[in-house]
Amino acid sequence: MNTTFVEAKPILEKLHQAGYEAYYVGGAVRDFLLNRQIGDIDIATSAKPVEVQNLFKHTIDVGAEHGTIIVLHNGSPYEVTTFRAEGEYVDNRRPSHVIYISSLKEDLRRRDFTINAMAMDINGKILDYFNGKAHLSEKLIQTVGSPKERFSEDALRMLRAVRFVSQLHFTLCPKTRMAISDHAHLLREISVERKTAEIEKLLMGVNQKQALKMIVETNMYSYLPGLERKHKELMQLSTYDLRILKTNIEHWTLFTYCIHPKSVEDFLRKWKLPGKLIKAVKKNIDYLRIIKEKPWSDFLLYEAGDVTAVSVERIYSLMTDPMQIDCNVKKIVNRIQQLPLRSKSQLAVTGHDIIDYLKKQPGPWVSRVILEIEKAIVAKKLENNKSAIKEWLMTCNLDFDQNY
Repeated sequence: MNTTFVEAKPILEKLHQAGYEAYYVGGAVRDFLLNRQIGDIDIATSAKPVEVQNLFKHTIDVGAEHGTIIVLHNGSPYEVTTFRAEGEYVDNRRPSHVIYISSLKEDLRRRDFTINAMAMDINGKILDYFNGKAHLSEKLIQTVGSPKERFSEDALRMLRAVRFVSQLHFTLCPKTRMAISDHAHLLREISVERKTAEIEKLLMGVNQKQALKMIVETNMYSYLPGLERKHKELMQLSTYDLRILKTNIEHWTLFTYCIHPKSVEDFLRKWKLPGKLIKAVKKNIDYLRIIKEKPWSDFLLYEAGDVTAVSVERIYSLMTDPMQIDCNVKKIVNRIQQLPLRSKSQLAVTGHDIIDYLKKQPGPWVSRVILEIEKAIVAKKLENNKSAIKEWLMTCNLDFDQNY
């Protein structure tokens, strides 16, 4: 058995010793069977939340009303959830209530897809009531039971289905795909944050090209922030191999660049993204537009900064010359390393020094003088030391009164 399961085994043992059933369930079992890296271990048990809390010393109540308690074991958190059936879904997002039950099979029946509805006992035996193993072999995403019912219960499952297409390189079963097309409008009820989380995972998947096409073909894109009537732009995005990109910022940069929103900032805010990410993406897109018109100059590289310049070159090369990405990025890195100045913080003088040298009152002119100093140093016309800069300022004949 995988060591990740072994580490969680004492939790199952303790539940068994107290007379309860307990099994590993969900994505960890799926990934174990696929020989993928295993993430969080989830446990399903016949013990009720209060019984789990009484049995373990260190627990966190993250949703006892829905049957879930986090058990802390050797510093790691494990979700332990009581076997349950779910009441009526009133908003296509969550059940109105849950009902505790004693059947593992019925607990697994409420899950989204067959590949996620398997369990494993403490000895490593797989319990598969809904043909999950067969669908893993067939590389097939299929709902447990009626896709119409599953998607009506939680509309996010439609995005999750396509996200699994991307991450696992699977396909949708025809009935599941048809149900997504028929029920895509239910995504209106889903919070932006949940949609964003799924799209970010989808963009990083190995089969993101096909997944993006499915989002268009099933009309889900019409119910995603800022994407209404953007099917051509999304199909263009689907032609690029996003696996080459390194960061979430790079993914959002290319995504946004391809969508061509009127306002980059407004578009990204619709996705409820962090301000820091929005700022980085906006900067990337600004430089993408610049180098589309003219090649990198040394000062442009300096002005962009190391991280932005490398990201922008990687994205631009992906769009224009994908076979040369590594070579192009390496050239940019080498050019950046050879710059005599890499950031404003490396300047040998400060604004106070400049005011002192020129005996002038502080004002906006100072930042403009600093810019001229930066340009001269990057162009290798001026050495970055105080005496050289002072001499240059005193002899360069800049008309501070008119121009600064």
